[in-house]
Amino acid sequence: MTVAEAAGALGLEVLTGQPNLGKTITGACVSDLLSYVMGSAKAGNLWITIQVHPNVVGVGELLDLAAIVVADGQDPETATLENARQHGVTIMKSRDTAFVVAGRLYALGVT
Repeated sequence: MTVAEAAGALGLEVLTGQPNLGKTITGACVSDLLSYVMGSAKAGNLWITIQVHPNVVGVGELLDLAAIVVADGQDPETATLENARQHGVTIMKSRDTAFVVAGRLYALGVT
């Protein structure tokens, strides 16, 4: 499944990184602890979090994540979005909780 397909299926709002929507999602990681994500997520994963500060972009770039999904209707900080645009990191937004986003992704075959 591509990032674009996931965005469409889950009704995600794409905030940054539109050129990366063709990336293939290889799995998912759900956590709000950046150090946990850095030790557990793999390249190509979709990261689901409620964190909205600029450091999420660094983690996304470092791990070459497919995209970051900010859940629970949280709005990323302006600096986060600017940083994501500069570094080519895709950030999407969901009004659903992280639990719901993860469950729906799992139902779509993302493990």
